[in-house]
Amino acid sequence: MKRFFTLITIGAMLSSFTFFSSIEEVITAMKAGNAADIARFFDNTVEINTPDKSNSYSKSQAELVLRDFFSTNVVKSFTVNHKGENSGSQFCIGTLLTKNGTYRTTVFMKLKGDKQLLQTITFEKQ
Repeated sequence: MKRFFTLITIGAMLSSFTFFSSIEEVITAMKAGNAADIARFFDNTVEINTPDKSNSYSKSQAELVLRDFFSTNVVKSFTVNHKGENSGSQFCIGTLLTKNGTYRTTVFMKLKGDKQLLQTITFEKQ
């Protein structure tokens, strides 16, 4: 019985780690300005909001928009100000420092099936 509870506890800890690994991978990709790595987590449609563009895009279009944003705004650093989860969703609010300015950045991911999929990225110029 003791062994059973130990296995349940370890399983719960591993599943919570997996749950947060998606947002952590997006944060790592954001720090590198890597649109392709972020795109791995895109849902079928993704809302991207930048100072110049604001729309819902398909996965492939969204990756191009994000790649264009990062090529224009070369990333110097990304600092996480707040992150969390609520009812199967994950979010992150941070500060993206680029060659052309600072952006308040919000990332929202939603659990679909067994995967966290990115729904929205917003870059607000500071």
